Amino acid sequence: MTTTAATLPFRLLSDSATLPTRAHPGDAGLDLYAAEAVRIEPGERRSVGTGVAVALPPGTAGLVVPRSGLAARHGIALVNAPGTIDAGYRGELRVLLLNTDRAEAFAIAPGDRIAQLLVVRVDLPEPIAVATLGDSARGHGGFGSSGR
Repeated sequence: MTTTAATLPFRLLSDSATLPTRAHPGDAGLDLYAAEAVRIEPGERRSVGTGVAVALPPGTAGLVVPRSGLAARHGIALVNAPGTIDAGYRGELRVLLLNTDRAEAFAIAPGDRIAQLLVVRVDLPEPIAVATLGDSARGHGGFGSSGR
């Protein structure tokens, strides 16, 4: 299948899979849905299948990012946020969720929105070793160097 700027091909891998959608026209993120029931106990992390695979265009990557409502209301975070999907990957998109709530378990049902997918353009420069790097205004300033 040929991909155009206006389409992004997804393959539904199971009957419980839901095609990703945008909550509102123009939203950057495509909502990813659970394709399986999962219970995440306090402090536990789980890999949750979406039941979909995607063919990202060359020169792009998919970033799996948290849903702010799940984080704010239930303490559900992504372990590896953002998760990176390379353009050549064709397997199932899985989401690594973490329940940061100290007391309450969190139940996920098939069809629940669990994360978002952002498709971003990426440069693919070739790494090379050099003896020195050019100067910059920041220099070696790292963690905390810009103040509070």
